[in-house]
Amino acid sequence: MELFGRLLGLLALLLVGTGLRHAGILTSSRTARLNAVAYYIALPALVFTATYDQNIAAILTPTLVVGVVAVLSSMAALAWLLNRRRNRPARQSVAMIQSYHSNLGYLGLPLVASTFDAEVTAIASVVLGIGSLVQVPITVLILVGINGADTRLVDQLAELGKNPVLIALLAGIAIGSLGLPVAQPITVGLDALAALALPLALLCVGATLEVDGPELDLEATGTVVGLKLIVMPAVAWLAFSALGVGAPTFTAAIVMLGTPTAVSTYVFANELGGDSEFASLNVFASTVVSVGSLFVLIRLVL
Repeated sequence: MELFGRLLGLLALLLVGTGLRHAGILTSSRTARLNAVAYYIALPALVFTATYDQNIAAILTPTLVVGVVAVLSSMAALAWLLNRRRNRPARQSVAMIQSYHSNLGYLGLPLVASTFDAEVTAIASVVLGIGSLVQVPITVLILVGINGADTRLVDQLAELGKNPVLIALLAGIAIGSLGLPVAQPITVGLDALAALALPLALLCVGATLEVDGPELDLEATGTVVGLKLIVMPAVAWLAFSALGVGAPTFTAAIVMLGTPTAVSTYVFANELGGDSEFASLNVFASTVVSVGSLFVLIRLVL
């Protein structure tokens, strides 16, 4: 019941963010500033504090890399197979990317950090890094390939290279590998900032969620949600079971890859010729349904 209550609390924060937007309190400019605090400060602090004192050789393993890459690649292929016949390219491309592109940063890592121990959280941080390096290029390639958007993959990768969360991950791994000490006042301050990651991220996600009635396509949205929240965790479960990873790695990977569709897919769709209204609806639907699916997943791996 405690876990379910915590997940309901996450949903409540999402709805608060949505309500604050409709009330005119979280305007687009205020949401952007709040998002900047989460993206540039709170989430990097969470990633750094999760990794700087860990045995990096124990958490960054070849099986973890292979598992994450295999799950994301196979889900992208399955999403293409199931959506290739849709007659609207803008909607087809969005349905594909949203079936595998996971909310690893704004929901996955903060949720793991609030539910599991330091080792699982450190591994989840690595999953975030690997996942970002895999799913972002695939997403860009699909959107550009189907919609003919005018962008270069190298430009998107350059932006990814400036991602503050990935930079914090690399810094944490470097310090952990070298065994360098970090002064206690610094760690205390970073822990305080890290505690803000989940509530800030959820408010930002809630403030960007939109549901447009005329754009409802229950079959397409149901396919996206089913692939993302049921099929993808099942594929991850099979993959990491076959790889024989330890319990902390298994737990981190399953929960992280079982998160709903990332809000960033809406941004990518809007910029690269996808159906942005459809994308927003799918983010909303998968996020709401994930309260139940994540409860089941977490109970299974506890």
